[in-house]
Amino acid sequence: MPGTLYRLASFTQDPEGGNPAGVWIGDALPDAATMRNIAAEVGYSETAFLGPEHDGVRTVRYYSPEAEVSFCGHATVAAGVVLGRLNGAGTYRLATAVGEVPVSVERVDGDWHAALVSVAPEQRAVSPALVEAALTSLGWAAAELDPELPPALAYAGAWHLVLAVASRARLDELSYDFASLKALMLRENLTTLQLVWRESATCFHVRDPFPVGGVIEDPATGAAAAALGGYLRDAGLIEAPARLTLRQGEAMGRPSRLEVEVPATGGIVVSGTAVSLQAP
Repeated sequence: MPGTLYRLASFTQDPEGGNPAGVWIGDALPDAATMRNIAAEVGYSETAFLGPEHDGVRTVRYYSPEAEVSFCGHATVAAGVVLGRLNGAGTYRLATAVGEVPVSVERVDGDWHAALVSVAPEQRAVSPALVEAALTSLGWAAAELDPELPPALAYAGAWHLVLAVASRARLDELSYDFASLKALMLRENLTTLQLVWRESATCFHVRDPFPVGGVIEDPATGAAAAALGGYLRDAGLIEAPARLTLRQGEAMGRPSRLEVEVPATGGIVVSGTAVSLQAP
């Protein structure tokens, strides 16, 4: 099916940083098998597929190399930057599988910035058994967790298990059992693990294993950033409104910077830049 494929890295201004994403735009969405095949050929953690605009809204679907993903933040930011380049600044309404996500796009000092507003975040209590299984796959000990940021299941378009550690050294030494963690996440319907170390009240370092997408680790995860912001607000761990910075991808050599705005109520705003990549 005819369409144009763009390749960008989100949450960075450096092609060597951020999280690569594909953005496919066409006159109609391909069928599921074709989208999955295109995503596998692109080889990035996600590719966003955008159909034409109808009544001010574009349908978008997200695919990893292995499966459809309900929502993807970094591919949404990449899509917003592409739409800004093609059509100018403004707010673009995207109809995702989990609800409408508006993306505001503007040009600042020559760079395109995109800010998405997530669907309403949710949280669920996490069972001790799930935490224990995740820690086993990660090779972590319960005593290494940060007691001030308790484990939780967090959602802002996709479900993530949030685990916060008390030291950056523990986060930096991430090495996990891919097969066992993937099986656990598939069973529990988790998209990523949002692994966190809190540097300060407004700065968090995060890492996101993504084995269910066939990817060892994401260097920038906008959906998990939104979920984390919702969790921190609704658990009373920050005072909203608040602005947070998430630093991700540094241990991978692809540093990313995600800006998160947490309003008193409603969806979480995740913003960043994106830069074009050359096809491999």
